[in-house]
Amino acid sequence: MRLLPDVRDRTVWDAVDGEPILAEAEAVLARPAPVLTATAWARTFRDGVRTDYEDAARALRERVTLLVLAAVLTGEAPPGPVPFLDGAVDGLVALAETTTWCWAPHDRHAAARGEVLADPGDPFLDLGAAEVASLFAWADHVLGPHLDLRAPGLRRRLRREADVRVLTPFERVRDWHWLGLDGDAHNWNPWIHNAVLTAALLLVPDGERRRRLVRLVAEGLGHYVAVLPDDGGIDEGVAYWWHGACRLLECLDLLGGAEDLPVVAELIRFPHRMHLGGDAYVNAGDAPARLPPAQPWHVLHRWGARLGDDEVRAHALSRARASGRPVWPQAGLGRALAALADPGWRTAWAGEPEGNWLAREEWLPRVQVLVARERAGSPRGLTVAVKAGHNGERHNHLDVGSYWVAADGVPVVVDAGQPTYTAASFGPDRYRAWPVRSEWHNVPEPGVTQQPGEAFGARDVRVEFSESEAVLSADLGGAYPGVPRWIRSVRLVRDTPAHVLVEDDDSGRPVRLRHVLAGDVELGEGEAFVSRDGRRVLRLSWDSRATTAEFERRPLDDPLLRASWGPHLGRLTLLVREGPARVRLEQVR
Repeated sequence: MRLLPDVRDRTVWDAVDGEPILAEAEAVLARPAPVLTATAWARTFRDGVRTDYEDAARALRERVTLLVLAAVLTGEAPPGPVPFLDGAVDGLVALAETTTWCWAPHDRHAAARGEVLADPGDPFLDLGAAEVASLFAWADHVLGPHLDLRAPGLRRRLRREADVRVLTPFERVRDWHWLGLDGDAHNWNPWIHNAVLTAALLLVPDGERRRRLVRLVAEGLGHYVAVLPDDGGIDEGVAYWWHGACRLLECLDLLGGAEDLPVVAELIRFPHRMHLGGDAYVNAGDAPARLPPAQPWHVLHRWGARLGDDEVRAHALSRARASGRPVWPQAGLGRALAALADPGWRTAWAGEPEGNWLAREEWLPRVQVLVARERAGSPRGLTVAVKAGHNGERHNHLDVGSYWVAADGVPVVVDAGQPTYTAASFGPDRYRAWPVRSEWHNVPEPGVTQQPGEAFGARDVRVEFSESEAVLSADLGGAYPGVPRWIRSVRLVRDTPAHVLVEDDDSGRPVRLRHVLAGDVELGEGEAFVSRDGRRVLRLSWDSRATTAEFERRPLDDPLLRASWGPHLGRLTLLVREGPARVRLEQVR
């Protein structure tokens, strides 16, 4: 493993353009530090609100990250003024003194006791604990010599807290649910293993214990790798790729490579294969429609270069440049340090030309997602995405057979995406939330709605490709109770004028066809127009003789949904009394 240099190596850190980070650090120093309260933590159990605490916890971690980075970039050390170093010390101590690092909805120990407060003597190892342990490990490693000068004893405290809250529970409990011993390994697995590995390598002085921890991490990661589909698809979506697959890649970096792991070559291709245009990606399940810019793009770029994949490298570099900066501290301290200290990434950012990654069509057979474009190499024109799959996917929405349509890379027929999580988001009441229900996805409703569970899924899924068409067809009957057969096909026709044709075999029964639309909608006789920024961009048309159309506008008060769509979304419902049920969508040019 090649470690990052610490604060004393000025040949590395003085070569970095740290102005944006220093400006942010100055700004956070001027504001009071977030305070983590028992009342905010307990709200999960009292009224289901988890964001009060988790937002404050994230803000405190980000504050510490910025101040550690600023202290490293400036190299400030006593006896001179050390405002960034002091701020980092205060933040690290505040985190060390917090009763728990676990996020309340995850703390099964507190729930089992019937209490609304965490017990520091009974820590639960979750994502929140992992985030703080990783922060402590990197802060200790990169800033340690100056911490020893300014706050002797702090490093011992950081190591003790990471041991008690993370490393010891990881060693002692070998049936954590997130290990995936039952074959259900998801993003928690590499997310937590990444933090444990980092803490073991950077904080554990005992060589034998460190080797034992590394062996356990490698064993645990094996459960995650074992369930990764060979097409590299992530059923949790692109947003969760960064939390799961990307953290696996970072573990492999720490462990020394593993470029020969067969699935890695496909895994690094998943983000760009799901790209619609700009910051928009196919967002199946709990994923925002617009990917936040604060991603560790350097990791994707590095692995693309390592494996000789120009498309991966081009996508990572292009999206990083579009985000406006090469390094995002919000992605985590270790990631920011790695990006800042990587001369290859700095060189690429400064001068590497951007390539292209937009294939004419992409088909991932394991997760059963198709993305097809009107023309290869460009988001211009129509892009359609379709998913089959089943309703037992991780972070599942009831969306078997749903589809997306983007015009010039901008989503118009959409998936609302992830609402703000509450205590009910991963419990028996999950499907009461409207954004996850089938009524708010672009699927047929043949008298019943879709049901959750792996047993409810598509059958006989087929794709066909030619120069002029890309088609996905599937029997969706299995997603609905009591519906023996329901054939849907979604077809991108590239001939002029290019259009998308959605056909449903209604088997003689009436059906409601749902369409979730982003933009302003004008409903006419047998047609509807969707406008963005005052300009018509998409026309939907149908046979008005057998179809009744209804449109409703849904105001959005959820901050995550508003961030993707603005103040509202619309839903066009077509009640088709008799077949065939056919909808045509074409771009207004």
